[in-house]
Amino acid sequence: MASRIKIKKLLQSPPNSETVTAKGWIRTKRVSKQTVFLTINDGSCQQDLQVVLSPAQLPENLLNQIGTGASVAITGFMVASMGEKQNVELHGQQMVVLGDAPKYPLQPKAHSLEFLRTLLHLRFRTRTFGAIFRIRHVISYAIHRFFHERGFIYLHTPIITAADAEGAGALFQVTSPNPTAQAAAGPSDPTEAFFKEIAHLTVSGQLAAEAAVMGLHSVYTFGPTFRAENSNTSRHLAEFWMVEPEVAFNDLDDTIALAEELVKALLDALLANCSEELKWLEQRTIRNINEPSPQLPLLERLTFVRETPFTRITYTEAIDILMDALPNKNGTFAYPIKSWGSDLQSEHERYLVEQHFQRPVIVTDYPKGLKAFYMRQNDDNKTVAAMDLLFPGVGEIIGGSQREERMDYLTAAMQRMHISLADLNWYLDTRRFGTIPHSGFGMGLERFMLFATGMENIRDVIPFPRTPGHIAC
Repeated sequence: MASRIKIKKLLQSPPNSETVTAKGWIRTKRVSKQTVFLTINDGSCQQDLQVVLSPAQLPENLLNQIGTGASVAITGFMVASMGEKQNVELHGQQMVVLGDAPKYPLQPKAHSLEFLRTLLHLRFRTRTFGAIFRIRHVISYAIHRFFHERGFIYLHTPIITAADAEGAGALFQVTSPNPTAQAAAGPSDPTEAFFKEIAHLTVSGQLAAEAAVMGLHSVYTFGPTFRAENSNTSRHLAEFWMVEPEVAFNDLDDTIALAEELVKALLDALLANCSEELKWLEQRTIRNINEPSPQLPLLERLTFVRETPFTRITYTEAIDILMDALPNKNGTFAYPIKSWGSDLQSEHERYLVEQHFQRPVIVTDYPKGLKAFYMRQNDDNKTVAAMDLLFPGVGEIIGGSQREERMDYLTAAMQRMHISLADLNWYLDTRRFGTIPHSGFGMGLERFMLFATGMENIRDVIPFPRTPGHIAC
C-alpha cells in the first residue's frame, strides 16, 4: 500500500492518476449490484471522503464484515466526483479491514445529545462532536497566540493548593496517599497528612498570578480549575478550564478593553478556521420560535458579536432596568429582582443581552458584598471595581476586576469575609513590598465554547465532563 494521506489533504487535492491510500472509520455503506459506496472519516476534517468500489474487487465475506464504525485502509486514485456534496472521490482498488465493529452502538441515524453523553468515549466519532472539539482546539490555540503576541508570560500555577482564591469554600480536598497516616491523623487533623496542612484542588490561579505580575508585568494562566458545588445545571461543571490574564499597572478600564479584544480575536480565529464545523453545527441547531427573543443563526450571531461594540453599564443601571422589565408573558422573572444588592441570575443577564440591549453587555461596579475579597473598593464605600461580560445565549463569559492594592483595605475585606490573614500572608507580601495597581479577569473556556458552538449544555463542549455523580470514563 502507498503511505497514508490524511482525508483533509485528499479532499483539497485535484484529481490525478497517482495511487493513494486513505485510512479511517466507515460512517455509511451503500451496496448495489455494480457499486459499493462508502463514506469514511479519519478525524482530520469535518467532511467525509466518499469511496467507490466494485463488489467484484471485494470478497463477499469482507463486504459483509464491514459496516459503520469499522476501520479500513483503502488504496486507489482520486477522481472528479459526479455528486453534489464533494468535488473528488476515491476510486478504490484494494481494501484492508483494520478493525471491524460488530454491534457498533452509533449507527448512521440521529442520536440525542443525552444518549451520546452515555457514550463519552465514542461520541468523538460523530460529526457534531468532531466539529465541537476541532473548534475547541482552534480557540485554545488562539488564546495562547493572543497573549504571546502581546508579550504575556504563560504561567503554570499550582493545581494542588492551600489558597481558596474565591473565599467561597466549594473545594475538593486532597487527601494523603498513605491510608495508615491518614487514619491516624483523623478526619479533622491535617498534621499527619501529606502536606502537613489541608490541601485542595485549585478554584483559580489568580492569586499566584498576582504574585507573578510583580516581577513579570503581564502573565496569564490557562488550565483546569475545580468547584465542589453540588450543581446539576446545564451551566456548571466540577472540572473546567479557565484562562486568567493579570497585568501590572492596569486599572479596570484596561481590563475591560483587554477582555473585549480577546473575545473578538477568538471570534476572528473561529470564523477564519472553522467554517465547515460552524456550518454543520448551525444546521443541527433547532431554532425555538416560541422564545420571546429568538437568537440569530449561529454564523450570524458570531459575526454580529465580532463586529458590534459592547455596551457598558453599571450594576445600579442594570438593577433599574431589571426592576422595570417585563421579561415574559407573566411579566416576571423566576427570581424577581427585589432591591439593589440582589445577585444577578442567568435569566437577568440574558434579558439584558438578548432583549434589552440585544448585544453583549459589560456590567461594572457591583456591590462589594457580592464579590470576592480582592476586588478594589470604590470611593462610594458600597461597590467594587468589578466587571462581568455577558453574552447572548450564555450569560456571563468573563468576570474580572481591578485588584485591591491598598493593604488596609485588603486586610479589612479579608477580615469581613472571615479569610485568614495568616494563611495568605505570602499574598499580603505583594502589598507590603512595592504594591501597585493591577487588574485581571477569568474566562471559562467552556462558557465561551457554548457561545461559539451554539450548544446548550456545558457537558457537550468538554471531552469528559465531571459533574456530581459522574466521573466514569
